[in-house]
Amino acid sequence: MSNFTLIDGGIVGVYILAVVTIGVMVKRYVSKVDQFLVAGRELNIYLGIASLTACEFGIVTCMYTAQNGYDKGFAGATPGILLALAMFIVGATGFGIKPLRKAGVMTIPELFEKKFGPKIRWMSGVVIVLGGLLNMGIFLRMGGDFLVAVCGLNPEYLEITMTLLLLGIGLYTIMGGMISVLITDYLQFIMMSIGLLIVTVLIFIKVGWGSMVEAIQMNYGEGGFNPFVHEQMGVMYVIFNALVALSVVLTWQVMIQRVLSTKDIATGGKIYKGTSPFFVCRFILPGLWGVAALAVLTPEQVGDNTMLAMPKFLGGFVPPIAMGITVAAMLAADMSTDASYMLTWGSVIYNDIMAPFHKGKWSQKKGLMWNRFIIAMIGVFLLVYGLWYKIEGDVWTYLGVTGSIYLSSMSVLLIACCYWKKANSWGAAAAIIVGSVMPFSFLVMQKVPATEELTVRVGPYIWGTATYVLVAIAMVTGSLLKFKVNPGRDELI
Repeated sequence: MSNFTLIDGGIVGVYILAVVTIGVMVKRYVSKVDQFLVAGRELNIYLGIASLTACEFGIVTCMYTAQNGYDKGFAGATPGILLALAMFIVGATGFGIKPLRKAGVMTIPELFEKKFGPKIRWMSGVVIVLGGLLNMGIFLRMGGDFLVAVCGLNPEYLEITMTLLLLGIGLYTIMGGMISVLITDYLQFIMMSIGLLIVTVLIFIKVGWGSMVEAIQMNYGEGGFNPFVHEQMGVMYVIFNALVALSVVLTWQVMIQRVLSTKDIATGGKIYKGTSPFFVCRFILPGLWGVAALAVLTPEQVGDNTMLAMPKFLGGFVPPIAMGITVAAMLAADMSTDASYMLTWGSVIYNDIMAPFHKGKWSQKKGLMWNRFIIAMIGVFLLVYGLWYKIEGDVWTYLGVTGSIYLSSMSVLLIACCYWKKANSWGAAAAIIVGSVMPFSFLVMQKVPATEELTVRVGPYIWGTATYVLVAIAMVTGSLLKFKVNPGRDELI
């Protein structure tokens, strides 16, 4: 039985209406494509930290980190620790992001054109969008599942809930672009922080630290505290997530778009360093909620899908009014994430995949019209994909595998582009092909009965790690081969 009441519904409704209204109102400040995509490159440190924090914590984030806590105990926070370390190191050293911001580009593929030629730019844009949309495709479904479980909604209303949520997000993103996203991100950062704090304090008061530690010890033993000995994790899990963490920090376009929107190179590094502690918190706090569900709920109450353990727990745990604030906070986080991702993938489609068509010569008005149309079409894709695709395994692993469709190749391309003089278009093309084929084939093989057992035996962590290794080999081999065969040519031939 959910504690969600009409008063809570009113709190949620007023908040959503306020965010959408504010987001739409800033449309009058957008008259150029660069204002729409990178906010005119005027992003400062504090707004950048708030925006990056908000956009990287949606309902889907809360769901998979809580699932990690329920399934793996405190060891489930390992990916967050690795992400925080990678972000701080990159922010402190400027590795990768400094030359990227210095180039004055709006997307990563735009930088690649300077080194590898226009064909590599186009190929990069395609795999970024493919990996990004497959990654984001489950967001609406996760948001709908969360609302149904927490609010006690009839599951028949899941599709309607998803559609209405998407319409509100799409409206202000289409109207105001990055400026709308940044302003609403700031509001949603505040609301999200309040909600996280309320629930976490209630858990410590009502469930208690001792009960959570005891539940982990009883269910997972030492593995609940040490990822290297957990039966679902181990060394390959840590290695794969370390590779994902570094590649995310270097090339996840949603994060990089904040760096490219900053007013100078130093600000981008400071935003990364300032945001890094949050990437631990975004795994630890919802992870605690998942551990609390492990301590309070019986296996029968949870059912087969452990992803729903946390929202089922919250539905009967958080009292009225606090429930309204919590749900509003989760929706705030989800709206921020969805808006940022829609804008990000739309910017790559327009700026890189469509580059051969507009060649940078379209008027600002026509460019804005196409960007808005692309975001609307992304919304349609998300709605359709979110309704039919069923995830195999835990959500975080799915995100890691689909993200690797482009993270593996783009991270190698970025490092080679910035730091290896012999890197060229042959190596870049080989890296992109290998990086996209390996993860995509794993997803397909999971669905084919004849190969399903093989994917279970190998597992996503070995397959994912192998992807990164093979991509690096492809880059080096292809580049050296072209250097030997035809060292004078820089374009893909």
